[in-house]
Amino acid sequence: MTPLLLDKDTQDLLFRAARTANAFTDEPVTEEQLAAIYDLVKYGPTAMNLQSLRITAVRSPEARERLVPHMSGGNAPKTASAPLTLILSADTDFHEHFPTTFPVAPDARENFAGMPVGAREDMAVKNAFLQVAYLIVGVRAAGLAAGPMTGFDAEGVRGEFFGEDSPLRPVVVMNIGRPAPDAWFDRLPRLERDLVVTEV
Repeated sequence: MTPLLLDKDTQDLLFRAARTANAFTDEPVTEEQLAAIYDLVKYGPTAMNLQSLRITAVRSPEARERLVPHMSGGNAPKTASAPLTLILSADTDFHEHFPTTFPVAPDARENFAGMPVGAREDMAVKNAFLQVAYLIVGVRAAGLAAGPMTGFDAEGVRGEFFGEDSPLRPVVVMNIGRPAPDAWFDRLPRLERDLVVTEV
């Protein structure tokens, strides 16, 4: 019996063939595709079900012109030409949704409201990154490619799109779309299991 339940083609689609895309065709990514991706990956678990990831879809040329100057180096031209770019942010006010997302703890919202913002920010960012990973797999499941980037001015993006007083903290900017023929850099080596997994 195989140790993995997914068939090999699905394993390849989601993981082995997964690459960071650096160029895309001009085929648009539709609102329906983005909605389907989110409706799949929203079920990925987070601590206390806090679901801190917030997605800002950059579609209009005007919004893209505002974003590109905040991207670092080679990330700027990639972002300028991608069919869809997502600003992926951590919401430090995630606790405001606890009456809906964590009803098993009626006092959770008030308890977290009394915390320093920095403490909530740490939880928000860690869990947002977890959800970003789910999102990358969801993009692959839709037959699209993802180009996630952390090379950007996070405070600049925050000020430009959300304002300095916003509870949103941008953590990743991700281009998505159909990969162009020259989308890929050479694949780099992966660590072998015995260098990563330790049993105690």
